[in-house]
Amino acid sequence: MHFFPYAGGRLHCEDVALDEIARDVGTPVYVYSEAAMRRQVQLFSEAFQKVPHLICYAVKANSNLSVIRRLAEWGAGFEVVSGGELFRVLRAGGSGGKVVFDGPGKTIGEIRSALEADILFFNVESAAEADLIVETARETGKRARVSLRTNPDVDPGTHPYISTGMREHKFGIALEEAHELYLRLRERPEIEVVGVTCHIGSQITQLEPYRDAIESLRGFVTTLRGEGISLRYLDFGGGLGIAYNGEEPPSASRYAELVIEATKDLGLTLVLEPGRIIVGNAGTLVTRVTFIKDQGSKRFIIVDAGMNDLMRPALYGSHHQVWSVSQKASTQVADIVGPICESSDFIARNRELPAFEPGDLAAVMSTGAYGFSLSSNYNSRPRVAEVLVSGSKYEVIRRRETYEDLIRLEL
Repeated sequence: MHFFPYAGGRLHCEDVALDEIARDVGTPVYVYSEAAMRRQVQLFSEAFQKVPHLICYAVKANSNLSVIRRLAEWGAGFEVVSGGELFRVLRAGGSGGKVVFDGPGKTIGEIRSALEADILFFNVESAAEADLIVETARETGKRARVSLRTNPDVDPGTHPYISTGMREHKFGIALEEAHELYLRLRERPEIEVVGVTCHIGSQITQLEPYRDAIESLRGFVTTLRGEGISLRYLDFGGGLGIAYNGEEPPSASRYAELVIEATKDLGLTLVLEPGRIIVGNAGTLVTRVTFIKDQGSKRFIIVDAGMNDLMRPALYGSHHQVWSVSQKASTQVADIVGPICESSDFIARNRELPAFEPGDLAAVMSTGAYGFSLSSNYNSRPRVAEVLVSGSKYEVIRRRETYEDLIRLEL
């Protein structure tokens, strides 16, 4: 099912032409398909319907309040990694009881806020963090539900910057250390040990790393039960990849088959943390061509979107398909670059692209995840608008910043 079709030679998001949005809202602008997001939530729900489960959307992928609000309406829970993300979830109408809190550097303030919100559980990433949660729970008179994020030392085969499940990474706790910590925490009256967690990385396109991780986790759960530690949840994280450039990641149903088969006899509720797969292919960044610059044999297509608007190519060398909003028959080999004063400010390099001319609109595809959420005000550029399309209607869900917004908090 495709939510960005061409109709009459014009690229649409659902039933709305992208050039109409660009005319009304300006460029650059992020445009999201509500139907695309809802479809992915449905696919995940259907894939895991045979077993008790909770889908906790990874807020870091796209934290717009309107996106969170719709996911909450569709029954999703949320995975947060900061007090700010928890604030967003609660403000958008999400339930604290459907929130899991990840991250290796939780502060006292964040822990206190999560306890007040009565979140489902903390994913604890170190013994020191566990001690801080114990202390904060005692001070607030709350009992903290926790799951330990274990590190199975599995290579997910993804970009090293988004790999999280090996000993060399800052995330999680080695299994032998986690075993000792479980034994210690079960004696603490301030703590209720409820689960075990594993997250090995992001943009994973093969099932093998998941198979290795789930087998390790299964054995660990069996060991804990032998020690008299009873668990209720198995949080298997997120990380399932999407197609950016011809990749063929496993479907939600194939992924679910693997996880369910390996865990069905454990009697645990599965917690899944999908993010990119929910919103990644649901978004596009629409940008306008400002200049064409020929420098010897090299052609540069300069657009009004910069690396401050879309960091992923500069940060990861990521590939995003670039389509013309007005369908074109001819192509050209060129770089697409932005206006930022950095050589890393590019969207595409040495790519066969539509034959863009100044004034044309380009759509940078698969930017719904880690697009706006990684954006910044670098070079004192106001952050762009965000638009949500639903059928034949659209709404601005984040207005474009102004120059006044840039200095609003400064003295």
